[in-house]
Amino acid sequence: MKAGVIVSGTGAILVLTACDSFEDPNVADSLRGKGMDKYIAFEIPVDEVRAKYGQHFSVTLADRKQSDACRVVDVDGSRIFRNFQLDVFSRPICHDETVIHRKAA
Repeated sequence: MKAGVIVSGTGAILVLTACDSFEDPNVADSLRGKGMDKYIAFEIPVDEVRAKYGQHFSVTLADRKQSDACRVVDVDGSRIFRNFQLDVFSRPICHDETVIHRKAA
């Protein structure tokens, strides 16, 4: 399991995924279903998320309405940034489905 902060035009959310990476197409598909086709993802230590969110972390994992590809733990970007130091954020993973790829002439 991986934890990550997803930053998009509407703010930041904290998610869990069973995928091996936030670059996995299943994560992108799940986020697209939430209206996010352009975002920056930062992996953070799952143990820190578990420690900060306690019972809510467990409830999120047990929620059958959410996909294993992307389980939302928190949608309050302000709280997320208060809970975690920036030095625990991984390198940014950028995803942009709005880019039009053009063939060279």
